[in-house]
Amino acid sequence: MTWRAPEIDRSHEPYVADERTMLEGWLDYHRDTLLYKCAGLTAEQLRTASVEPSTLTLLGLVRHMADVERWWFRIRAAGEDIPGLYDGDEDPDADLNAVADADPAETFATFRAEVEAARKAAAGLSLDHTFRRLRHDSGGDEMNVRWVYVHMIEEYARHNGHADLIRERIDGVTGD
Repeated sequence: MTWRAPEIDRSHEPYVADERTMLEGWLDYHRDTLLYKCAGLTAEQLRTASVEPSTLTLLGLVRHMADVERWWFRIRAAGEDIPGLYDGDEDPDADLNAVADADPAETFATFRAEVEAARKAAAGLSLDHTFRRLRHDSGGDEMNVRWVYVHMIEEYARHNGHADLIRERIDGVTGD
């Protein structure tokens, strides 16, 4: 039997809510949207770079966003001392690029686990909790958890646009 990306019942963002619930709701909506764009596709379709000359794939986007969830919520905001998911000296973008042998079922499970771990890490932090993001030039920026939520919503929205184009080129499926 051929593995296919699971169907998803997408959550919808709240229309009236306090700030934290609104941010979490929009982020969950975008998390679900990425998986929605992958639903029903085979492993080979998920590995297909369909918008030339770009090498971007849906599987690469799922891997990237799992890594970004870990990076911003767990490593940066919560200060967990853990490595990135796809760190490597040979290819700093291995999350996006090293998909030829990546197992989609494992990738989707990793994504879901990282989203859950990010939720748990963020739950213990106020939106005003600050941390420093170090830069390569030894400088740093003070940031808060609120910024992380807004950034993650933006990051998903941008990549969901990419996912929409990739999916349409693979099998013609479009949608919100």
